[in-house]
Amino acid sequence: MTTQYLTDERGEKVAVVIPIADYEDLMEDVSDLACVAERRDEDRISLKDLKKQLVADGLLAN
Repeated sequence: MTTQYLTDERGEKVAVVIPIADYEDLMEDVSDLACVAERRDEDRISLKDLKKQLVADGLLAN
């Protein structure tokens, strides 16, 4: 990642500039983490049960 810093008149870093592709990757990671946090308290199911449900829903071949 190529990072550039913007500084104030005292030379203190006040902002950062990154390539758009890197920004989009970071935003996707933030979104994924938000989904994980929102679902943290949901009941968990086994992989076997998940596969059964996906087959029943027609989303996975048996």
